[in-house]
Amino acid sequence: MTHAALPGAPRGALRALVRVFNVNKTSWVGLSILLAVIVIAVFAPLFTAHDPLAQDVTHQLSGPSVEHIFGTDEYGRDTWARLIYGARVSLAVGIASTVIAMLVGSAIGLLAGWYGGRFDAVMMQIMDVLLAFPSLILGLVIVAMLGATTPNIVFAIALTSIPPFARIARAPTIALKERDYVEACRSLGYSDARILLVHILPNIAAEIVVMGSLWLANAIRTEASLAFIGLGIKPPTPTWGGMIRSGFENILDSAWLAVVPSLAILIVIFALNLLGDGLRDAVDPKLKNEV
Repeated sequence: MTHAALPGAPRGALRALVRVFNVNKTSWVGLSILLAVIVIAVFAPLFTAHDPLAQDVTHQLSGPSVEHIFGTDEYGRDTWARLIYGARVSLAVGIASTVIAMLVGSAIGLLAGWYGGRFDAVMMQIMDVLLAFPSLILGLVIVAMLGATTPNIVFAIALTSIPPFARIARAPTIALKERDYVEACRSLGYSDARILLVHILPNIAAEIVVMGSLWLANAIRTEASLAFIGLGIKPPTPTWGGMIRSGFENILDSAWLAVVPSLAILIVIFALNLLGDGLRDAVDPKLKNEV
């Protein structure tokens, strides 16, 4: 009987999530857009016959056409090809930095909330110092000091995103560690690591995931901003921020060069916010009682 129930549990949780998403149907729009962008980025060669780095001086700054649906840039490179290959870089940097921030920030919040005292005070003061700097300014300083390489950009964006995750993990940990089941675990001699990972983390994971979806949008925007001011991944590697920067120089004659990647960023951030709203509703206890 136990073995028969186990396979149904994930399906039951999935059905419950689908029901809650149906309450806020715009979340399906966000999820669909995000999945479409990811599929196009991963399978970019299937969606374009052009090389994003190939130059054609005979077609410099040509407008949208059948051959080049979004035109070409100042080097004759296909804008659509650079856009979808650039999505790989922007999404990879955004996802990597958000995952790192989520893991590190959640660990700090769990430990600070669990142990409390001086350790909690010191860690939260460090988080407050990081929060005092705007994320773009702090990322700019770090990248300027370390160099504009992909690992350094990921590290800079992750560092600016750690404090929100630490705070959202700390508050419920403080509340949960006083619960009866946690006291029972202590009386049974369970280690702190087991209690935190097995009994507390699963109860706060939903809030962390919701925060992750929202901060992924911030990470993509920060990466694009760094690239726009010249501190992103170096050309000729296509990135959305770099495309906006190069397109801005020809904004009066070839506006599509800056408009197309700007719209791509807008659409992805819009999709992530719609998805975040749906995930937030999914973990809202009041909404759970209504569905």
